[in-house]
Amino acid sequence: MAAVLSLVGEVIGTAEFTATAAGYRDLLGWARASGAVRRAGVEGTGSFGAALSRYLLAQGVDVFDVNRFDRADRRRRGKSDPLDAENAARAVLSGRTRAQAKTGDGPVEIARMYKLAKDSAVKARTQAINQLKAVLIRADPQLREELAGLGNAELFRTCAGSSTTA
Repeated sequence: MAAVLSLVGEVIGTAEFTATAAGYRDLLGWARASGAVRRAGVEGTGSFGAALSRYLLAQGVDVFDVNRFDRADRRRRGKSDPLDAENAARAVLSGRTRAQAKTGDGPVEIARMYKLAKDSAVKARTQAINQLKAVLIRADPQLREELAGLGNAELFRTCAGSSTTA
């Protein structure tokens, strides 16, 4: 959902767009039909709004990260996507929102992606160890005793090297 305001805060229009590359192009085209688009407020620039933020930044629009609005105010005025879009635009226009969206590239993003991959690999390794040990609990006692003193790496090598026939 998007809203366009005039420089004096008048709502020029609101519209809904899909969260796709085509939707982002349509949104910017729609907004530019009302005049030059210099700034935009996007909620969740580090998560759900990241792709839209990167697209707008690439198009030369200054993007500001807009925080979720006061819940009490939302209850009083009512929850609606057009109202949320209008509030985001007003936050940028008034200067209440000053945090510029991250570009999502460069060394910090690379480090974040590396950490994400590493954390995922560690989790998968732990899960595999736990599954193997759970299987060994039900194994033949003789096999269990043979494998009992092995560390995790040696346990995996031993189990990977053994073949069973059914």
